[in-house]
Amino acid sequence: MTEVEVVQLLVSPTHRFEGRPADGPAAGPADETVRQVEVRRNLGLVGDRYFARPAHRDASVTIMAVENLPLDIAPSVDLRHTRRNILLRGVDIDAYVGATIALDSGTGPVTFAVNRSARPCAWMDATIGPGAQRALRGKGGVRCTPLSDGVLTRGEATFRVVSASHASR
Repeated sequence: MTEVEVVQLLVSPTHRFEGRPADGPAAGPADETVRQVEVRRNLGLVGDRYFARPAHRDASVTIMAVENLPLDIAPSVDLRHTRRNILLRGVDIDAYVGATIALDSGTGPVTFAVNRSARPCAWMDATIGPGAQRALRGKGGVRCTPLSDGVLTRGEATFRVVSASHASR
């Protein structure tokens, strides 16, 4: 088990990165970053734009490591710029593609199947700054399926690998 920090949580009911990056993101609600999120098995984060959407069930939650944010490009970059849902400190989450992991911020473990890398797109250059897409290649976070219900809150948490491969889930 590894001690980590849940630095930031984002739940957004709107998809702000539509159209061309040159046009800029659509306006979003002021309360996208939240203190806690409610996770539902196979559905995602309650209130998020990908919650219960069949096309996104295997990738309804995106987790990223704060250590990979391109702070040299934009010192104030956070989840609002990357459109990831969970920002962790203390674990190289990109190294766990194919694993099942558990995060526990004090209310019990929430498990996730880490399905694939979240590849950065051209929007990163528009929302963070020129060069961000390239800087995030291979470390833009991971797309996950929640395998259990639970609640995650910002602050101290534990990270555990439940299994190295979830191919038989």
